[in-house]
Amino acid sequence: MKFLNKMERKFGKYAISNLTLFIVGTYIIGYLMEVFAPNLIIWLYLNPALIFQGQVWRLVTWLLVPPGQMGFFTIIMLFFYYSIGSTLERTWGTFRYNVYIFGGIIATILGAFVLYGISALLYGPTGALLNTTLYSAAFSTSYISMSIFLGFALSYPDMQVLLMFLIPIKMKWLAILDLVFLASDMIRGVRDGNWGICVVILSSLLNVLVFFLSTRNYRSVSPREIHRKQVYRRQTQQPSGITKHKCAICGRTEQDSPDLEFRFCSKCDGNYEYCQDHLFTHEHKKGK
Repeated sequence: MKFLNKMERKFGKYAISNLTLFIVGTYIIGYLMEVFAPNLIIWLYLNPALIFQGQVWRLVTWLLVPPGQMGFFTIIMLFFYYSIGSTLERTWGTFRYNVYIFGGIIATILGAFVLYGISALLYGPTGALLNTTLYSAAFSTSYISMSIFLGFALSYPDMQVLLMFLIPIKMKWLAILDLVFLASDMIRGVRDGNWGICVVILSSLLNVLVFFLSTRNYRSVSPREIHRKQVYRRQTQQPSGITKHKCAICGRTEQDSPDLEFRFCSKCDGNYEYCQDHLFTHEHKKGK
């Protein structure tokens, strides 16, 4: 948390707002390419063996490979992922949401190179080329979508959606179901000697595990806590231009974000006030 807070103060201004819109935009471009230039898709896959041969554009272009095939339900899913992704950005903040998404992208790229390295040791350069080509399509944006869904389910576990437009089900049960399917795929891969799929799944969803284990403060992004912050904001709302609270670490006030909550620290010597992001992570100020 301390590291992430420091990074946010230093680089938060560079975070991309409404990042989910850009993600959905890459999906749309990919679907259009599948329709009008299907033979071009194979030149976009994340294939480290070909990257080492000079096709460095694959480090980025694999983001244009869309999850699944275009159809009616695909359009619905695009709206769904835009909705939950935008909600996560508002809940976590733009910077943390950027870290989560780009962390997943970087982990996916690293996973592809790890797979290539293992294949090269076991099968040599030719075998590594064949193996990474076999799995290159698996390193796709489908797992980025999965990470967005899992992040939303962990933050809003009790929110209900209509499965198949008919069956009400909570997000946590859908997340558990997805994890069961992923675990079964990994078990089947180990059983059949198809260990490559294990590398694909673990690397593509590594950001989910790292982000939620490192932040730990799950209560701050729970729906109940968000509602409490909104009530607190209405109770303490001040006229425009006048601020009542200011964080001693990041300098943010209630005008910077309507969901921010401020508290004084009883362990600091003096009247030092902190936002909820820094209340439990700051170094206590002691008098000389």
